Amino acid sequence: MKSNNPVFNRSEEFNRASSNAYGNQTYPGYGDASSDPSTWGTGTPGQVDQGRMTVDTVIQKTAISIAVVFATAIVTWWWIGDLAGTSVEANSAASRALMLAGLGAGAAFLLSLVNSFKRVISPALVVAFAAVEGVALGAISKVFEAQFDGVVTSAVLGTFGAFAGTLAAYKFFNIKVGDKFRRGVIAGMFGMVGLGLLSLVLSFFGINTGLYGMGGLGFVFALAGLVLGVFMLILDFDFVENGVAAGLPERESWRAAFAMTVSLVWIYTNLLRILAIMRGD
Repeated sequence: MKSNNPVFNRSEEFNRASSNAYGNQTYPGYGDASSDPSTWGTGTPGQVDQGRMTVDTVIQKTAISIAVVFATAIVTWWWIGDLAGTSVEANSAASRALMLAGLGAGAAFLLSLVNSFKRVISPALVVAFAAVEGVALGAISKVFEAQFDGVVTSAVLGTFGAFAGTLAAYKFFNIKVGDKFRRGVIAGMFGMVGLGLLSLVLSFFGINTGLYGMGGLGFVFALAGLVLGVFMLILDFDFVENGVAAGLPERESWRAAFAMTVSLVWIYTNLLRILAIMRGD
């Protein structure tokens, strides 16, 4: 079964893993050790398990990606300056925040397209995406924190809470990902991205759709985005599980790391907006 996820459907290895998982290809013979689930290891921490993707290699690459996001976000936060200082200082800081948010978001969007449709994943491009995404998040978070004290910390904790809760639900409830679910999640993701771009274009003509506002429509849109982000994580977990079971090359750990970074950023930005709107009320 070929994936509908643009991050994974460019990888022949992931598509073969998905096919094996759903029985659309011939399984290894009974004498093949790869057919025995008891032989599926998670790898030795800190080491690559014979060049194959393992749970540990995915964790390692994802940790690197998230660490880069945090590092560039912190530097950006510091460089912007004080948004609550004198009028001159505040205006200068606000200009820097707006510029960095725009540049970071634009670069992250372009790199996400490249990483999503690249057949052979590039670790350097994944790290570059994480770096510019961190710049955008650092600038956006700085603006929100200036208006709603403590909202960023709550959003960060909530994001990792959502990650842990989704992973626990996926494993404990043995969630099975079907083709309709995949299609629905990917369609929803492209739909929200399309609406966001449309809203941005209309804003240039003075038309405010309210999708990213602080009102009721903005709250509903952010809540839908949060739920969609959780569904995206479920897709990520499913592909990682299939990939480890199929013994994919270790480099595919970077593809999984990129996908989970995108999902976590998606959850964080929507959760940040939800908390800000609730605080605003």
